[in-house]
Amino acid sequence: MQQEGLHRGATPLAVRMRPTSLDEVAGQNHLLGPGSPLVALAADGAEARPSAVSVILWGPPGTGKTTLAQAIARQSGRRFVELSAITAGVKDVREVMERALSDRDLYGSTTVLFLDEIHRFTKAQQDALLPGVENGWVVLIAATTENPSFSVISPLLSRSLLLTLKPLEDDDLGMLVDRAVVDPRGLAGRVTLDDEARAALVRLASGDARRALTALEAAAQTTLATADEEDEHPVITAEAVSAAVDRALLRYDRAGDEHYDVISAFIKSIRGSDPDAALHYLARMIEAGEDPRFIARRVIISAAEDIGVADPQALPLAVAAAQAVQLIGMPEGRIPLAEAVVYLATAPKSNAAYLGIDAALADVRAGKAGVVPLHLRDAHYPGAKTLGHGKGYRYPHDDEHGVSTQQYLPDRLVGREYYRPTARGAERDIAARLEKLRAIVRGRATGG
Repeated sequence: MQQEGLHRGATPLAVRMRPTSLDEVAGQNHLLGPGSPLVALAADGAEARPSAVSVILWGPPGTGKTTLAQAIARQSGRRFVELSAITAGVKDVREVMERALSDRDLYGSTTVLFLDEIHRFTKAQQDALLPGVENGWVVLIAATTENPSFSVISPLLSRSLLLTLKPLEDDDLGMLVDRAVVDPRGLAGRVTLDDEARAALVRLASGDARRALTALEAAAQTTLATADEEDEHPVITAEAVSAAVDRALLRYDRAGDEHYDVISAFIKSIRGSDPDAALHYLARMIEAGEDPRFIARRVIISAAEDIGVADPQALPLAVAAAQAVQLIGMPEGRIPLAEAVVYLATAPKSNAAYLGIDAALADVRAGKAGVVPLHLRDAHYPGAKTLGHGKGYRYPHDDEHGVSTQQYLPDRLVGREYYRPTARGAERDIAARLEKLRAIVRGRATGG
């Protein structure tokens, strides 16, 4: 069954479905409120501010950077010019600037220059943008998937507003898919979509609108190619989506049991020192479109809870992996996540600090607190010493070994031991040292 608009060479569905105004844009509500810079930019000539500000849009692929730029230009009636930093050079930028200046002086019109992937421009190429931005010849809307603080020159950053776009929520993606199925610009109702296929498309998209619409178009082509001639409205199924994108659709509901089962197996595999199983469950979450920030948070918790002081490098490495994911995004973020997971799974394990704080909390919650010993109390304010605060306190740095014999716990908890180090990893040395420290602090040292 051949359908117009779905044959080879047609304009891609994601392009056909681009909003023509900001009202149609899905997601990014934090940037599109009344009076926001983007809404002000989209105002028509009579309502626009005398000097529109240039903006840099920073966000993952498929979050609407190009869409916002085109919608602003259309809605405001400004001339729209699009350049890609991959193919454009200084000569192209200067030509746009000259034309924009001419149009402004001759016709009073404003040009919106959308520069995609500005992070690929060299410093010299970015310098060529400065005169036009500074003098208002163009309204620059630059898009980047990389942190502008590292990829955009300071003079351009200081002359532009930096706006951060977020991955689209599942509800936003679902709305876009539904609209594309029925909209005359899209599939125009030539196919229908069952609930499982819709959920699969949303899941595969991972917050990327372009990915969702591309997968929908491919699934529609597959469905129409295999449908019976008499079937006027073939149904796109989850199987059709899987076949179209050439990948298995994992059973993974981010709000359901499978989500919790997989993350549970992931954490237990790290705790159980099985890097192969841990990588398997990591791959399942990534492939199913799990939020990488959620995964990174769980990795940090695992480092603190299950490795602890047995390997003091585990927690900083987990935090670094989370920061790397935030900085570079996906799919590259899978690499630092995998490195952290392998490190944690193969590291020596200890939950001694975790058990220690929980035991201390249990005592406090049970009312086993007691008063702070007088010699440990704050003695800096007037009158504190007359109350005996700080009297008899021994300053450990004055001791030859940097440790003094004195009571730190409240009277009712003297002798209580919350931290009990294991004999694994770095805690082996800590345990030996702690035995000596406790002997000195509690006055049991025998010398030597």
